[in-house]
Amino acid sequence: MEIVIALAVGVMFGSGIWLILRPRTFQLITGLLLMSYAVNIFIFAMGRLSVDRPPITLSPAIDPAQFADPLPQGLVLTAIVIGFATTALYLVIMIGARGLTGSDHVDGKEPRE
Repeated sequence: MEIVIALAVGVMFGSGIWLILRPRTFQLITGLLLMSYAVNIFIFAMGRLSVDRPPITLSPAIDPAQFADPLPQGLVLTAIVIGFATTALYLVIMIGARGLTGSDHVDGKEPRE
C-alpha cells in the first residue's frame, strides 16, 4: 500500500513540475494544482494508512494507536481550501492578462513552431 501511495505522489509531483516548465499559463496553473494535490496526499498518508480498520473504536479501553492522527487531516483540509482560493485568484489574473496582452503565454509572445 505504501509503495502505491509513494509512486502516486511521485508521478503527480513530477507531472506538476513538467507542466510548470511549459510556456502557457493554463499549464502552469494545472502544474501547481497537481503539485499541491501530491503534497496533500503525502501529508494525509503521514497520518497512518490503515486498511480494514474502523475509524472509531467504541471499546471501553481507549488505545490511541487505533485512531488516525487528526492533525494531518486538518492540515490537508486547510490546504484544500487555501488551494481553491489561490487557484481562483490565478485564474482571474490569467484572464485579465490574456485580455491585456492577447496571449496566454508567460512572456506574452507566441512560440515559434
